[in-house]
Amino acid sequence: MTNTLRQSQLFTKTRKEAPSDEVSKNAQLLIRAGFIHKEMAGVYTLLPLGLRTFNNIVQIIREEMDAIGGQEITMTALQDPKVWKASGRWDDAAVDVWFKTHLHSGDNYHQGSELGIANTHEEPLTQLLKEHISSYKDLPKFIYQFQTKFRNETRAKSGIMRTREFVMKDLYSFNKDEEGFREFYEQCAEAYVRIFERIGLGDKTYRTFASGGSFSKFSDEFQTISDAGEDRIYINDETGTALNREVHTEEVIKDLGWEGVELREEKAIEVGNIFPLGTKFSDAIGLTYKNEKGEKIPVIMGSYGIGPARVMGTVAEILSDEKGLVWPEEIAPFTYHLIMLDHDNEEVHGEAERLFREMESRGMSVLYDDREARAGEKFADADLLGIPKRIIVSEKTLASGEYEVIARATGISSYIHEQELLNE
Repeated sequence: MTNTLRQSQLFTKTRKEAPSDEVSKNAQLLIRAGFIHKEMAGVYTLLPLGLRTFNNIVQIIREEMDAIGGQEITMTALQDPKVWKASGRWDDAAVDVWFKTHLHSGDNYHQGSELGIANTHEEPLTQLLKEHISSYKDLPKFIYQFQTKFRNETRAKSGIMRTREFVMKDLYSFNKDEEGFREFYEQCAEAYVRIFERIGLGDKTYRTFASGGSFSKFSDEFQTISDAGEDRIYINDETGTALNREVHTEEVIKDLGWEGVELREEKAIEVGNIFPLGTKFSDAIGLTYKNEKGEKIPVIMGSYGIGPARVMGTVAEILSDEKGLVWPEEIAPFTYHLIMLDHDNEEVHGEAERLFREMESRGMSVLYDDREARAGEKFADADLLGIPKRIIVSEKTLASGEYEVIARATGISSYIHEQELLNE
């Protein structure tokens, strides 16, 4: 991925209005800014600026998963029904968001074998691990991927925060006992905290107790406070954690030792989750290992998910302002937005070109607005795109011998010399 781009060569353009059928703030802003394109309800294409932002989020997640021992693979989207039938989840009554298809069989399409189109990967990965785990010496293993999932969502109306086709980072842990599983589970929870801090959502995101479903008493969600959220959580400011409304009962509050604690209710967006799976899938599919005594023991499993595009939509939803997007530096498509004003002034034009080439040679991340456009149009587009640092080159800055640098998040303007800028 190159670090620089001329805005005159960017194939997308900004728009004054979002599509009339787009109700979510995140999608309205991202479409207007040219980050995404809506193909149909719940299905979006990532355009160059959007893909850069998405890839930056993916890289943060990848670094934190690798740091706790994760190993990355990519599994197939087409899935064999056999392993799903073994776990009991091929039935639409068990998983109601399936997309399914058929292989061709001669001239008759519908007589071919039925296949699943991936909505999650517990079953196929458990089947795969049967070929690589036989002894206690083979454990633990922590396998993850960034892979496209397909879910027939009935509520695809929250922009890129709830879609029918999306990339998911799903990690699965395989441990020989509950103690080892719990140790990794907490390591992953801590990694999630670091991820959301790096992405810019840390001060608004809470580890939240939620229902473990059929797997365990509790799972953990990571919920980011937002009026656009579909969930309601109850925050314990003493512990810095929260409770999902679905498990907000007297019994659970007692289990947590929260009796008498005043809880703050907020709407929130689920940006990540971690689930104990126990031996549900290892029992169903036959994933066992031999212990030191030669006994066959089922492997203990866990599941850990984050949707990078969902996170991207959440940032767009809650960190934007009335002018447009406001990207945190670590995930922004570019760090600097170099804006040339007074285009007809040859000296200004030459200075802007020279500075761009100098920044490019140093590997700095720059979008260069070299277009022949009015200052007002350039500033409005810069506000909408939300790149963290705006550098102005104009007749005024040329006369002063310093560049004007404007922070997108605060609007604070400062003047700095070229060497100070390049030394950043």
